[in-house]
Amino acid sequence: MTASSPSAASESILSPAVAQALRPGQSVALLQQLHILTREGQLNQDSRRKLKQVYHLFQFIEKLLVQIEADVPPGPHGLAVADHGAGKSYLGFILYDLFFKARDRGWVYGVETRPELVESARQLAQRCGFGRMGFVNLSVAESIGSELLPAQIDLVTALHACDSATDDAIAFGLAKKARAMALVPCCQAEAARHLGGNRALMLGRTPLAELWRHPLHAREMGSQITNVMRCLYLQAQGYQVTVTELVGWEHSMKNELIIARYTGQKMRLAAQRLTDIAEQFGLETLLDTRFTLPIDNP
Repeated sequence: MTASSPSAASESILSPAVAQALRPGQSVALLQQLHILTREGQLNQDSRRKLKQVYHLFQFIEKLLVQIEADVPPGPHGLAVADHGAGKSYLGFILYDLFFKARDRGWVYGVETRPELVESARQLAQRCGFGRMGFVNLSVAESIGSELLPAQIDLVTALHACDSATDDAIAFGLAKKARAMALVPCCQAEAARHLGGNRALMLGRTPLAELWRHPLHAREMGSQITNVMRCLYLQAQGYQVTVTELVGWEHSMKNELIIARYTGQKMRLAAQRLTDIAEQFGLETLLDTRFTLPIDNP
């Protein structure tokens, strides 16, 4: 028995409440091997929360994949998805199981820095018969120029990629001409460090600096400003951006989902606003590192 083809016995162990929590077509054996379900087919509170997050993100990703699937040229490769900061690849495996398994083409790539997780995911994919999953032991930044990944990636995902890894995922998406991105940022500390470093100077320049006088407020402001700048940056690069909640705040404080769909319409106003915000908050250095704009933009 493979995880992609669970037996009726595997499904029969589920309680009605657990069965209702799973999406139609979901492999019970896969969830057991991912340790989301126990051998007895139970969900503990932490696993239930984790599964709810992944399923909710899958709903958004599925819509994106359906929308862009028609734009992918004919050929054996099909859609290509890159999941950055993949960890144990919960998202990648469930995405493959629920979307790609029923198709005869399309690839899911997991990008992860911890070699033991990469090797574990490779072995699980082999056991499941998920032949169109690939895993690379690279940082997000290293993956941009790696020949281990295809030149064209259609969808980029990053679920709780810490600090500037989300910006690296955006840079990867831009370099790979991604048709869409789905990003859930986490631990955005870089802007907070800049805000804290120039606090005294900014307090003399503007009363707005009171918003980040205290370290706790600096972290919150840094997170908010970073995500706003990310959205403006994506709009300036030709993406239509939507921001929404991933799941209820009772499940996770890192809950902001940024969905970007490439349209090719670069917004000059977004580029100007990005520059203005960086100058207003003393974050100009980020324009040279994280949010580099084309020369013809303001």
